[in-house]
Amino acid sequence: MPEGWRGYPAVKYVSSEDEEECEDKKMDAKEYYLSKPWVKHYPEGATFEVDIPQGMSVPDMIDNAVKLYSKKTALIFYGREISYAEIKERIDRFATALADLGLKKGDTVALYLLNCPQYVIAYFATLKLGAKVTPISPVYTSHEIKHQLEDSDATFLVCQDILYDNAERSGVKMKHVIVTSVLEYLPKMKKLLGKSLLGKDYANLHVPTREEKAQKGLVDFEELIKKYPPNPPKVDIDPKKDIAALPYTGGTTGLPKAAVLTHYNMVSIVHQVKKLWPFLEDGKEVGIAFLPFFHIYGQVVAMLNGLARGFTGVLFTTPDIDEILDAMEKYKASTFNGVPTMFEFLKEYEKTYRVNWKNVKLIGCGADTLHESTVEAWERRTGSKIHEGYGMTETTGVSHSNPYQKTKRNSFGVPIPGVRAAIVEYEGTKYMPVGEVGEMILNGPNIMQAYWKRPEETKQSLIDIDGEKWLRTGDIVSMDEDGYFHFFDRKRDLIKFKGYSVFARHVEEVLYKHPQIKAAGVVGVPDPKVGNIIKAYVVLESEARGKISEEDIINFCTENLAHYKVPKIIEFRGELPKTDVGKVSRRELREEGEAC
Repeated sequence: MPEGWRGYPAVKYVSSEDEEECEDKKMDAKEYYLSKPWVKHYPEGATFEVDIPQGMSVPDMIDNAVKLYSKKTALIFYGREISYAEIKERIDRFATALADLGLKKGDTVALYLLNCPQYVIAYFATLKLGAKVTPISPVYTSHEIKHQLEDSDATFLVCQDILYDNAERSGVKMKHVIVTSVLEYLPKMKKLLGKSLLGKDYANLHVPTREEKAQKGLVDFEELIKKYPPNPPKVDIDPKKDIAALPYTGGTTGLPKAAVLTHYNMVSIVHQVKKLWPFLEDGKEVGIAFLPFFHIYGQVVAMLNGLARGFTGVLFTTPDIDEILDAMEKYKASTFNGVPTMFEFLKEYEKTYRVNWKNVKLIGCGADTLHESTVEAWERRTGSKIHEGYGMTETTGVSHSNPYQKTKRNSFGVPIPGVRAAIVEYEGTKYMPVGEVGEMILNGPNIMQAYWKRPEETKQSLIDIDGEKWLRTGDIVSMDEDGYFHFFDRKRDLIKFKGYSVFARHVEEVLYKHPQIKAAGVVGVPDPKVGNIIKAYVVLESEARGKISEEDIINFCTENLAHYKVPKIIEFRGELPKTDVGKVSRRELREEGEAC
């Protein structure tokens, strides 16, 4: 039997004579999962039960925040401060304009925007009319844009002017295309810097001229805001039935698909997160909003949760490290949510000291696995804790988090209030004994309704257990006796080598411990004799390039891994392909390996 890793149990194979005893353990396991052992780790005053307002839509939630905090600053955009009252007025003006242009309840509006105030305005104006949004990644190709526009049935497109050419190349005809510039909401002094604020990826893109806009029938965002009054039509919204958003998954297998999220899903997640973090005070917190709003993490944690609770969001179109650090000090940020690559960079960055991280109430990390080496270096450097969490598009962005000041290394934490979690066999619904590895399933008010226009995939992912809907996450996970959950890998990233199950992430974790390895990605390359050959793509630190060989890396792995986990192929790269939120893209590496 393969040994465990870092003290975690390995995948176990049960012989027939042990099946009866194993079944008894699984019955005990079911009761243990359902007993929610994680609740004892919640902050004082937090309970599993969440009081979710019935009949409340997302626009209701935002309007309530405006009533309480109308004079408070909602957004700070490169020094430009926008109050809750001003943002509501612009939301209402834009909603009035959309209605006049023919947007109806149930329609879909695609948002192809960088982080900017217009994103917030367009997002909540769309929802106010009972329509739904589908956010598009700014780094998508025209082919990917075409798929999402057509699949989501989008009829309106709100687009950054610098991204319009790429959208046009998709060839999809919209009823209306509304374009806007990042420069519109910048302070006068920042406007002089122009597109240099956008970073190298966007600074040199073409901006349609006034003549081109007229010729192509494009509508100007700010002209609509100025033209229409803040009097949108009243639309009845059924929070549990009406769709608020169609965010698309990353498309790790095949084309991306959308999770159907209702108003109720989104209202629920705000109240669930609030219950877990009672020390974050409504109307008093300041957060740094550099996470992209097109991604469910930034969309829910930074934008939706922040505005619904009266926080101030310091908004960035692109994650400029120096500007982020300056803003944290200038505005006394009390929350900071990032991704592992950000913390990996900051732990060694010379200017990280500018921020007294001990004064930041909550430092959160999600969207990818946080490596142990990053955590150790961060804590030594800053004296503060990173609270790792877990979420999916299908869970409205969040399902787990390490409780405040009760972080556990190598764990993404415990289920948030309202969420139940368990581990079952990879196939079927039998519960795995506590501490053993299987597929994580989730149940809660934040779980999606379905995959948009994908009945078969919905049927595979949303399963019925004892009359309740559970989501199969596709993640290989274990739960310890304290109720903390530990990630092993995605099911699709499990490598089969000579009958052994090898977790790609485990091999990567060891590679990251090598002092001269900057980044790594591990995949299985199909081989008829052994199933999969383990291949590691490695980026060395600049000073080590040409000095460390493939054999050196294999020898390092041999000293730190069981023989069957040691990569047989090492390929050095200058950089690795990344997803649009900074993860190493194993999908692209797999495709490269299979093509060889």
